[in-house]
Amino acid sequence: MYRRIRDLREDSDLNQTEVANVLNCSQRTYSYYESGGHDIPTETLIKLADFYGVSVDYLLGRTNVKEMNR
Repeated sequence: MYRRIRDLREDSDLNQTEVANVLNCSQRTYSYYESGGHDIPTETLIKLADFYGVSVDYLLGRTNVKEMNR
């Protein structure tokens, strides 16, 4: 999961601070999310999925399909 979150950020040419601002958290907290140092709250997973246009299942590694069913 953590690798996917980092890869999505890098593929979007964003830095950790930019994503942290979207999530309304500090860069340090977001860094912990990417490294697995902190569990990611469900609310934050949903925000990340919405931001990147992917499903929470994709973030969690339950599917390899990036696109959300709309």
